[in-house]
Amino acid sequence: MAVSRRGVDVADLVERARAAEPRAVARLISLVENDSPVLREVAAALAPHGGHAQVVGLTGSPGVGKSTSTNALVTTLRAAGKRVGVLAVDPSSPFSGGALLGDRVRMQDHATDEGVFIRSMASRGQLGGLSAAVPQALRVLDAAKCDVVLVETVGVGQAEVEIASLADTTLLVVAPGFGDGIQAAKAGIIEIADIFVVNKADRDGADQVARDLRYMQSLGGRHSDAGAWRPPILKTVAARSEGVDELVAAIEKHRAWMEQHGELGRRRQLRAAAEIEAIALGTVRQKFGDVHGSAALDEAAARVVDGETDPYSAADELVATL
Repeated sequence: MAVSRRGVDVADLVERARAAEPRAVARLISLVENDSPVLREVAAALAPHGGHAQVVGLTGSPGVGKSTSTNALVTTLRAAGKRVGVLAVDPSSPFSGGALLGDRVRMQDHATDEGVFIRSMASRGQLGGLSAAVPQALRVLDAAKCDVVLVETVGVGQAEVEIASLADTTLLVVAPGFGDGIQAAKAGIIEIADIFVVNKADRDGADQVARDLRYMQSLGGRHSDAGAWRPPILKTVAARSEGVDELVAAIEKHRAWMEQHGELGRRRQLRAAAEIEAIALGTVRQKFGDVHGSAALDEAAARVVDGETDPYSAADELVATL
């Protein structure tokens, strides 16, 4: 097998990842996270091996039990014989840029299970609650033959709508005492949910939270269109794995509905389009960075200041030179 000029045998890494070797999977995700010079080679090697994994996103405010819910889902999915990947996107350290929480303490139950791969990823300043490397990391876990990949996002509120463009199925986790349905709607995250999960349902107020969500659904939105999927509202006590079997069944039901209505393919195409756009914009931004401070940019700026041209025309001319 050919070894890259950077000393990385990408083809060998991918083959080992496809054999579910944890070290190879971890190395590939590290290459993705660190924006390695061989990233394009990695992406090309992964491309033929995708489309198998079901991507489930978990989002919601801090403290509602997303990590506990993820842990309970992993347990139930493993009991069903499924291979599971977990990408837990944590806040970044302002000093190292790494994930502050590391591999989740609550998920250590699965640390020795070869059928589970858990990876914490730093958000690195991304406002949407996700790391920019997540799409490629998903491709790595897909190639590693994970049946389901759970993506747990940073609990940052309004910006978490980004998860909807990444996941096949999005779970919005709420809990009593963490804001009612009105607050959730204000945050703009009601619309993104495919399934509502009222966690900590053994606490006072859980029924009221469910009623608030039901009321918000009645006000309309994308889920009220004829033939549209209507998100179920499920109650769980994830710490005791109560209601988790019903949640897994709802996830499967949503996937079946998407396949029947062509929604799964549509979502995945939109996801790929967004990924391509992000890469293209990143390339342009990088090339523009090379231009920044150049004579061409200085000359264009001087012409704008002198009133010889406008900023839009100057920008068009500059982009044409990239």
